[in-house]
Amino acid sequence: MKEKIKIFLETDLLEQYLLGTTDTAESARVERYIAMYPEVRRTYLELQENLEAYARMHAVPTPEGLRERILQSVRREQGFRRRFMRYAAAASVAAVFFLGASVFFWNQNQNLQAENDLVNNKIRVLEADMKEQLEDVRNQFIVLNNPQTRKFMVEGNRKARELKAIAYVNPVKKLSYINVKNLPNLPEDQDYQMWAEVNGEMVNLGVLRNFVDSDKLLALPYGEKAVSYITIEPKGGNLTPSVENIVADFSY
Repeated sequence: MKEKIKIFLETDLLEQYLLGTTDTAESARVERYIAMYPEVRRTYLELQENLEAYARMHAVPTPEGLRERILQSVRREQGFRRRFMRYAAAASVAAVFFLGASVFFWNQNQNLQAENDLVNNKIRVLEADMKEQLEDVRNQFIVLNNPQTRKFMVEGNRKARELKAIAYVNPVKKLSYINVKNLPNLPEDQDYQMWAEVNGEMVNLGVLRNFVDSDKLLALPYGEKAVSYITIEPKGGNLTPSVENIVADFSY
């Protein structure tokens, strides 16, 4: 029986159930295990607390001023509509101005439609960004809580002895992240930059100054026998890695 519970806990069904991605059969199985086995129930409650804490920690604030900009657009749209009705009433009384008023209304409607499309596009972009960030938070949660995740300590070479980082790799879910703990200081005109060599292709992951945080994880592309590098590059980053300035590397 204990082996059965162990096998169940090694799967990610509990995480998927918490995130609402299980199907009906999987949900029924998870709920049955939670009800029947105290070990599963304890693990479920711990994961639930971890997910809630993690979601609060990484909650993405709404961009400042977006709500007010949308409300202003709605108010302008309502103002255009009211003007349209007033002009329409005037046109019905003074038919001689019908043609000119029609052209005016058409222009107003086109402007209103263009502005409305712009607002809708901004909302769609925001929703896409939030969906992508939520997916990233979900993947981080799985990597940090799944027992099949492996941890690698990353240390700098003689050029950056104080560099410290932890890489998390889950070969089952094919997810990889790195948590940069410390980066030695550099001159103002230089930056640390992250790279990954996956399937023979070098991928630029950007400069690291925004990822030196005890809770912030940087996603790494997953691949068989992948290698990641940290280099010193000119401020703002480089298009190709400076091999002579590699300060840390690790395989995963």
